[in-house]
Amino acid sequence: MDTRRLILATLLSAAVLIGFDYFFPQAPSTPVSQQTTQSVPAPQSGAALPSPGASVQATAEASVAADGPEVRLPIDAPSVQGSLNLRGARLDDLVLKKYRETVNPDSPDVRVLAQDTGTRPDYVDFGWRAAASETPVHLPDSHTLWKADSTKLDETHPVTLSWDNGQGLTFEIALAVDKDFMFTVTQRVHNATGQTVALFPYYRVNRGYTPEETGGMLVHEGPISVIDGRLNEGSYKALRNDGVPPDNVSWSHQGTGGWAGITDKYWLMAVLPDQTAQVAGAYTYLPAQHTYQVGFTSSAPVQVAAGQTGSSEAHVFAGAKEVRLLDRYEQSLHVPMFWKAVDFGWLAFLTRPVFFVLDWLNTMIGNFGLALLTFTVIVKLLFLPLTIKQMRMTWKTSRLKPKVDQIRARYKDDPMAMQQQIMGLYRAEGVNLFGGFLPLFIQAPVFWCLYKDLYVTIEMRHAPFFGWIKDLSAPDPTNVFNLFGLIPFDPAQVFSLLSLGAWPILYGATMFLMQKISASSANMDPAQQKVMSFIPLVFTFFMAHQPVGLVIYYSWSNLLTALQQFLILGRFKAADKNSASSPTVVSKR
Repeated sequence: MDTRRLILATLLSAAVLIGFDYFFPQAPSTPVSQQTTQSVPAPQSGAALPSPGASVQATAEASVAADGPEVRLPIDAPSVQGSLNLRGARLDDLVLKKYRETVNPDSPDVRVLAQDTGTRPDYVDFGWRAAASETPVHLPDSHTLWKADSTKLDETHPVTLSWDNGQGLTFEIALAVDKDFMFTVTQRVHNATGQTVALFPYYRVNRGYTPEETGGMLVHEGPISVIDGRLNEGSYKALRNDGVPPDNVSWSHQGTGGWAGITDKYWLMAVLPDQTAQVAGAYTYLPAQHTYQVGFTSSAPVQVAAGQTGSSEAHVFAGAKEVRLLDRYEQSLHVPMFWKAVDFGWLAFLTRPVFFVLDWLNTMIGNFGLALLTFTVIVKLLFLPLTIKQMRMTWKTSRLKPKVDQIRARYKDDPMAMQQQIMGLYRAEGVNLFGGFLPLFIQAPVFWCLYKDLYVTIEMRHAPFFGWIKDLSAPDPTNVFNLFGLIPFDPAQVFSLLSLGAWPILYGATMFLMQKISASSANMDPAQQKVMSFIPLVFTFFMAHQPVGLVIYYSWSNLLTALQQFLILGRFKAADKNSASSPTVVSKR
């Protein structure tokens, strides 16, 4: 019975892992952020976020055509580089200096913001809306050409943009960027009209295409927000299907502060309003422009009295979802739950600590692969008492097999009595069948957290190991079917299963070794051993498509497990031998 349970548990594990391969597809070979030169219609600036209640009307935008040459202001900071479009004051050109599309040193930098003249526009815009009771106000729009007081925006030199609407209102946008990925945006309005003006500031992220989602069900990609401390994750499909004309809003919520944006597996574009302000957040889809918009509009207008200046401040994040950096911004800007931009999942209370341990080990050792191996040793030591208990139960069960077989033969016509006799024998010998499975159940969340961390955290993207392993987050690039590169042909292009790297083969070998030692302790018959011998082969081909960091972890874990089993079983056998050879002491009377 115990052997049958072992086989069933192994087969179920294989089914679960194969299910992962189906539901959690690997990243495509073509970088998501790569652009082409085809053009698409430019999304309009005024058709975006919903009005808070009935207090906001459509902005009276200028009907001036976007004539004249495009004017750009260079952006050059320690972590980002690009330009600001002064036509419309859009952040629509930004690459990350420290991240490349591939491990090739000549690979282009990762692009997080892109102009709407390509097929993959990603940009951030901001502005004002007029209150419903206001006389139509000439507000800046996507055609407005702003004037800059500087020739470049960098970490030490902020820039201020200005524009006069010709009706007594002067608009300004002060922009600053830090050494990482955060922009500070301060919008100001100088009122010289002679009467009070009420305006609603807005900030929004725009994506003019539907990306290929690379994470499957394992990582969230798409609209994301936190308002009033509540996380909301949306999908591109929901926005397309649920948006109702004329506003095309599929989700909205009012609250205090928070943040909202669009997330990819490793990158994030987000707007962060004043954390004390009342705001209305929304996910919007504009079918005509095929554009997704996520952002905030102020719930209360900024009242700008005659001769006064009104202002609104927010932040824009456009960059890599580095875990510690998000935590730092959460603390310094008092942004609630900003760390949840990284999808640690519903086991985040375990996944995050596991990540921090790995990250600390990487800092101390200087190599994430070695950090994984060290973490494996730590896990093995922590669970050693449970492992010994599990193996003791397995050993006791195997020793009782002859007696169990006798009971089965004696009560073969009475299954209920057979079960009662077998369970009675186990109780008498102190065997707890559940105790043998308990360590597996306890360790499973740790393995899952490690899998999740390897998959979703950017710290492990492009992290090298040794030899041919240049990226622990990608599958092993070698392939036995082309003799590890000696044949200039990739068989996987013909059939995906024809991809089997060196590390997955090592993993299969260690799994086979571990299985052999386990089978010797469980007293498997030859037929059962033949069935079980196919399991390493199935797992080997499955692991060929997984992040190689995970394969290295499991290979090392299997090797340590096999060593543990060999040593512990050796002690059990020696104890039994000593017990059997001990002379019987006869008491003298």
